[in-house]
Amino acid sequence: MIARTCIAVASVLGALAAPALAQTPDPRQGEERTSFQTHANWDPGLQLPADVAMVYGIDARMPERIRQWKARGYIVHLMTGVAWGEYQDYLYGHFDGKNHVDEAQTDRHGKVISHGGDVYYMSPGPEYGKYLAQGVLRAIDAGAEGIHLEEPEFWARAGYSEGFKRAWRARYKEDWTPPHESADAQYKTSLLKYVLYRDALKQVFDAVKEHNEKTGKNVKCYVPTHSLVNYALWNIVSPESSLLTVGADGFIAQVWTGTARSKNFYEGKEAERTFQTAFFEYGAMTAATRGSDGRVWFLHDPIEDDPNHDWGDYQTNWRCTVVGSLFWPETSRFEVVPWPERVFHGRYPKVGAKPDPTPFGRRRRFADSDRVAIPPDYATELVGVMNALNDMKQSEISWDSGVRGVGLVVSDALMFQREGFKPSDSHLGNFFGLALPCIQRGIPAEPVQLENLRDVKDLARYKVLLMTYEGMKPMTNAADAVIADWVKAGGVLLFVDDDQDPYNAIRSWWNAPGGGDFANPRQALFDALGVGRDAEPGAHAVGSGSLIWAEASPAALSRRADGATEVRKLIEQACAAAKVEYEETNHLTLHRGPYVIAAGLESRPGESPHVLSGRFVDLFDGRLKVRDKVELGPDARVLLIDLDRVPTDRPRVLAAACRVTDETPEGGGLSFFAQGPKGVTASVRVLLPRAPKAATVAGESAKLSWDEASKTALLRFPNSADPVKVTIE
Repeated sequence: MIARTCIAVASVLGALAAPALAQTPDPRQGEERTSFQTHANWDPGLQLPADVAMVYGIDARMPERIRQWKARGYIVHLMTGVAWGEYQDYLYGHFDGKNHVDEAQTDRHGKVISHGGDVYYMSPGPEYGKYLAQGVLRAIDAGAEGIHLEEPEFWARAGYSEGFKRAWRARYKEDWTPPHESADAQYKTSLLKYVLYRDALKQVFDAVKEHNEKTGKNVKCYVPTHSLVNYALWNIVSPESSLLTVGADGFIAQVWTGTARSKNFYEGKEAERTFQTAFFEYGAMTAATRGSDGRVWFLHDPIEDDPNHDWGDYQTNWRCTVVGSLFWPETSRFEVVPWPERVFHGRYPKVGAKPDPTPFGRRRRFADSDRVAIPPDYATELVGVMNALNDMKQSEISWDSGVRGVGLVVSDALMFQREGFKPSDSHLGNFFGLALPCIQRGIPAEPVQLENLRDVKDLARYKVLLMTYEGMKPMTNAADAVIADWVKAGGVLLFVDDDQDPYNAIRSWWNAPGGGDFANPRQALFDALGVGRDAEPGAHAVGSGSLIWAEASPAALSRRADGATEVRKLIEQACAAAKVEYEETNHLTLHRGPYVIAAGLESRPGESPHVLSGRFVDLFDGRLKVRDKVELGPDARVLLIDLDRVPTDRPRVLAAACRVTDETPEGGGLSFFAQGPKGVTASVRVLLPRAPKAATVAGESAKLSWDEASKTALLRFPNSADPVKVTIE
């Protein structure tokens, strides 16, 4: 969860006067491509190159914060927590005269789960959604143009409060059963948690729609949420993809270093694999909205909630998440930073600082003298990438990778077996055991949301599907017919499962009276495919396609040194059956218009790293260095502008650590307005037909550096929160 406690005290500055120089608004702003969330007042150091400022919280100061950020030219949305917040007026009966303390999430030992003090994680009762709705409507009346209901989270270890027991009896019409006593009880507990937050959010969505009808507004409701992969890994239940069916207009995919650095197993080795994990986290959120009209923003965090990593660690891992997100070109909207006040005003360990060897709980402790402000080049790099993210809506998309057209089926039920009775693999090997062998050798396998499969057309982009029911059970059999039709039309289903999951025995649709009396949901799927419940492991022809059943545990494969090799051999077999050329690479490279996104990956013995050759501007360099060669070693994470894909018909700004508007060619030169966070140096690289004579910023002479080979100039100057005119002669 992204912490709300900011290291820097929020600025108490009021909104300043309107910018002194007139400028034409960026026409892309209305598309709300980029955003950030903040609990702070506006201040000059937080004037980021983004479209939307998401004011956090429905406290008494909220209307003033909305006013300030709107005065500085931002579209303003509201974000507030769903699972927890400063909601004591609800807890103690000031809202409706009823005490709701017994709705706090509670574990089996009777301990209330808190975010600090009496800020409890809630088990939402029937009135909770109404309570959230009143605060949301107040924000709309104060000027919020969008609503973000953040992190509807129910801890897997919870489910023991009196409020939850009431909800159990109301839904199941039977006495509550402790979830740790059986697989059936644990699964039913998880499903109820899923439904409770879905229904609470529906109350808010409905209230906003009713308010829209009364006022003529068109305020949308979004849900910032961790990915399905992370929630399952962190033992949290959330309604995820089901929210689109009850009125959500989209999501923010809350993926950042703190989630993506969670360790997993590959070839028997436990390690952080931030890029690879982030790739699948963003992919899972893409899958949740694919085929719908739901918007999705991808979040990046230049630091993380844990304040005890050094600035170099934060920078390296932030790059991993940025690159991981950009490999999903269906999305061109980004939350460029949560809590910019803690990034640009906070202090964190300097690179190379050593923690105090004395243990301090579970966290390392650094001396105050080792904590420093953000390194200047990192600050410039951040603002430059934030600005570039405004331009990621590109029509030209091309890949250089291993075999594509491979999908990996996931279900929201991946969160339902994570605690209590015989939980699934602690490192989520049932997912990563199939996912990591793909990405480590350049195969960009895509998560496929089981609950979103309504028609065979939903699978048209895939030739091979990887699937297991280990660690997740389908909530209905609705997808069986869709998968069967896809296989019969020529698809190849690779099913990896050894039928040993104890949750196969829960009471559900596959073994209900009249449901077929199957021993597990795999048998029901195989019956729909036409191979029968008693099919043997191996390959089976199904219409024009094939089923390949490997009787193995994906989690067990993740902990075997040869497990990844075995998975890739199965994928190669499936590709052959699908008549698709199987290919592995030691890198992933994607062109989005002029932008190059690349990652180096695992190489075979004797295999050389892939090399990008050409003329590139490096966006992961605060000085926007021009490079002619970039080697993709196994840890390389790259974001470039390919100068050979940039039109040369006129002078233009290529990259800028500021927001650029009113860009106007003048003779062989260029003028524009620049605006950015005070205290951060703006690096601007400009394409020109010949070496420039001079440059001015706000009427003052500025130094230019010229690169003849690329025909580009670099200009650096202090950012201003008010727009300043830049002229290059």
